[in-house]
Amino acid sequence: MRQLEQRVLVLVTLGLVAFGLVMVFSATSASAAIGEGDPMRYLVKQGLYALAGVALLLALSRFDYHRLRTLSPVVLVAAFAACVAVLAAPPINGAHRWFLLGPVSIQPSEFAKIAVCIWAAAALARRPTPRTLGELMKPVGWVVVVFGGLILLEPDLGTTIALFLMVAGMLIVSGAPLRLLTLAFTLAFAFGVGAIWIEPYRRARLLSFLDPWQDPEGAGFQSVQALIGIGSGGIPGVGLGEGLQKINFLPEAHTDMIFAVIGEELGLIGSTLVVGAFVAFAWAGYRVAISCRDPFGKRLAVGITTLVCAQAAVNLAAVLGIAPLTGIPLPFVSYGGSFLLVLLAAVGILLNIAVNDRVVEARVRGRGRRDGRARPAVAGGRGGAPRPRSYGDVRRDTRPRRVAVGS
Repeated sequence: MRQLEQRVLVLVTLGLVAFGLVMVFSATSASAAIGEGDPMRYLVKQGLYALAGVALLLALSRFDYHRLRTLSPVVLVAAFAACVAVLAAPPINGAHRWFLLGPVSIQPSEFAKIAVCIWAAAALARRPTPRTLGELMKPVGWVVVVFGGLILLEPDLGTTIALFLMVAGMLIVSGAPLRLLTLAFTLAFAFGVGAIWIEPYRRARLLSFLDPWQDPEGAGFQSVQALIGIGSGGIPGVGLGEGLQKINFLPEAHTDMIFAVIGEELGLIGSTLVVGAFVAFAWAGYRVAISCRDPFGKRLAVGITTLVCAQAAVNLAAVLGIAPLTGIPLPFVSYGGSFLLVLLAAVGILLNIAVNDRVVEARVRGRGRRDGRARPAVAGGRGGAPRPRSYGDVRRDTRPRRVAVGS
């Protein structure tokens, strides 16, 4: 059964990556040809990131995930240093999110998500289940708050939301009581509302979500254009590459809004297949977590699966107008180098959890069969089973012995 889950994870992940390359080319070829003269520019860059990500997936699927438990503090400190350093980097589009290393851009907040996931899994596996808010805050809560605050300063609300949702999934599988989860959710919600309200552009996004048609050419422009694109696709779609919204109508069509391009060009059929792929990923990932006997592996598998599926759910809800826009891309499909690299590396870790747990289970079963096998009685043989004692042996052993007086 575990082999089925591994195959589902591999096929869904690689299928979404390949599909994402096709949709990135479809969403960017026209604008890139007009603006930069190279319609293949985004496809080539995303393809190189995909190859590097698949190499990471293969490497980490063979790397014993138990070693990550000892490496988790080092990884966490490195991610913290990178998140602090990026705030001093030159801004790009008004945000301090990326390091530019020649043609390559690195987004530390993406690596921070997997670093926090590994460290929190180790901390929750090592300590008793938190029962009060004080136990939750020391140390998991404070680490999440600190990283969330740093990422908000970039600013990047979407990654912060993904971070909180990921840790919430790990707390649920750890057995945290419902009242504690409710209290933590209430505080996180209040924290998020406050972060939205103090920033004018976030506040405008929230208000436009309530009625995007009130300002269709201003704050509600992106949501309105996404809904128009999805509605134009109908059931079969207008055809791959034939969509119009991606051409000077839909902002960020190749990143946050790529699902609107999918809905327009591939229609309800293509959109349903994408949603079904993430449902299959969730089923396989949580099955691996449920079956894992190692507390650290169980929490890590839940964290990785929740990270992928929560980001997908938030992105789909935002594009469909069910939730406010948060800037979270669609996993494996949207354009983004660091985003794709981290997700593929995380899937590699998830596959290693499934493989290692299956090997341990096979060893346990094999040992049980060997222990339960009847063994021949070998008297005095080295390594043989001890000779069973007969009734006569017991009688002789229990017979009263004569003790010499004065000995």
